[in-house]
Order: sequence, then structure tokens, then C-alpha cells
Amino acid sequence: MLTYIVRRVLAMIPTLFLVSVLTFIIIQLPPGDFLTSLQANAADSGGSIDQAALDALRIQYGLDQPMWVQYVNWVKGFPSGDFGYSFEWKKPVSDLIGSRLGFTLVLSGLALLFTWLVAIPIGIYSATHQYSWQDLGLTTLGFLGLSIPDFMLGLIYLFVGVFVFNAPVGGLNSPDLESAPWSIPKVLDLANHLLWPTIILGAAGTAQLIRIMRGNLLETLNEQFVTTARAKGLPERTVVNKYAVRVAINPLISVMGMHLPNLISGATILGIVLSLPTTGPLFLHALINQDIYLAGTFLLMLSALLMLGNLFADVLLAWADPRIRYT
Repeated sequence: MLTYIVRRVLAMIPTLFLVSVLTFIIIQLPPGDFLTSLQANAADSGGSIDQAALDALRIQYGLDQPMWVQYVNWVKGFPSGDFGYSFEWKKPVSDLIGSRLGFTLVLSGLALLFTWLVAIPIGIYSATHQYSWQDLGLTTLGFLGLSIPDFMLGLIYLFVGVFVFNAPVGGLNSPDLESAPWSIPKVLDLANHLLWPTIILGAAGTAQLIRIMRGNLLETLNEQFVTTARAKGLPERTVVNKYAVRVAINPLISVMGMHLPNLISGATILGIVLSLPTTGPLFLHALINQDIYLAGTFLLMLSALLMLGNLFADVLLAWADPRIRYT
């Protein structure tokens, strides 16, 4: 297993290199650059920027150099944790991302935990009560969860919170506790502000996993080993939970590797809607203003999370299913 993990990690290096090249090319496809966007924003506000100042900034930021030189200047700092310089924020990219990445990962991790804690029991119940009214109701909720995007649920949450309950929503704390020192009321207020974004972010994934768990368990319950376990007189709960669920849960573990980057992407949009201090607003501004190093680092991080998520899912799958062995 250790050899397999090391081999997979080493294989990520050329993959990330290829992703970084494609990412840098795609970001530079729109016409103009950061200074073009800066000049356009100044014109929209009724001001202007002297051409000599623009030329000096273009030389200072290295935007006068060929694309391949800009790419080399970007990637050569990766081994030391240097991901370039943000033109808009005038700070190193690593400092900007580091200040918000932690909360983004916490929110995504809570959403992933919520998804599994809710989806697996509901999927098991739905499969063991096939075609009952409870199954039909849960299936309907599952389709609704799959069809409504995260940002729409966020907007509904804002509308209901503000216009129905007249409660402060968005952000991490209520306005009256924003600058207050940490205390039990502030911690409870933070937990309340994290609860609904976690549910909203995990809603689509929960609906998807419910459908997967239900379908896999229904198929597994018709397998020969389940029939044998029942013939031995084992209780139905033992047959389902100890034997059938252990096999039916394997595809959910495989899906988890692809689910983590989706949660990060969902947290990006949800952070914009609910004014949360995630990486989402930074990423959006970087794309709009063509802040190439900041936007490119975000895309590269999503690719790395996808590969790490798949590796974690493979290792967890081998642990959960003794029949699987990696060499």
C-alpha cells in the first residue's frame, strides 16, 4: 500500500505541471491583461491613468514579457511556497489564499460530514422500505436537492432570514457581535451562522449520495451472500448493516474523491452569495480583473484537491473492502 501511495503522489507532479500550463494559457486567453482592466475600471469611475504610468506598471509586473517567461516566473517559486504576486491586492498570493483557505476547507469538511451522516441512513432506510410512501417522499426530496443549485438555496435562505424572520444572515457573526470579544454567545452565534451554509453546501451532495446508496443497496440485497446470511437465521438488521451495507457503500467512497473539489467550488459561489470569508470572492475578482497568478493558483489548487481526494478515496476503499489490494 505504501508503494502504491508513493507512486500515485509522484505521478501527480507531471499531472500538476500539465494542469498549470493549461491553466495559465486559459487565463490569458481573454484580450488584454490586468492593466487593461485597471484602465477600464478607472474610466468607468470617471478617471484616467497616464499611459506612462501604465507602461511603468507593465514593466514592474512583468506583463511586457512573453507568456512563457511569465509562466516560468510563476512556477519557479512553487517549491518554496511562492505562488506569485497579486496585482490587485498588492500582496503575495500565498498570503491571500492562506488567510481564507482554512475557513473554506472547514466549511467544505463540515458539508462533507453532513452529507455522509445524513445520506447513508436515509439511503439505507429508503432501500429497505422500497416503494413505501416514506421512500417516495425521500426520493422526491432527493430530486429537489439535485435540481436546485447551491446559490439558489443561498438566496432563498437570505430572503427567508431577512424578510420572514428579520434575522441577521450572511457573514460569520451578527452585526452586534462582529467586533465583540470571544465569548459563549459569540461562539453560539458563529455556530448558527455556519449551520445553514453547511446544510446548503451539502444539500446537492446529500441528494446524490442518497440515490447512489439506495440503488446499490437494493442491488446488493439480491446477492447470493445476503440470501445465505438470511438462511442462517441472522436478524434482518444484522444482514443489512453488517453485510449488505458494507458492500453497497464502496461506490460512495469512490465518489467522495470527486465530491471534495465540488464542495470547494460550491463554497466559492456560496461565499459570494452569503458574504462568507471563503476563497470565492477572491477568485471571482481575480478572474474579472485578470489577476493571472491569483486566479491560476486557485485553479491549480482545485486540481490538486481532486487528485488528493481520489487518492484518499482509493486508500479508504482498500481499508473498507478487504478484497481490494493495491500494490
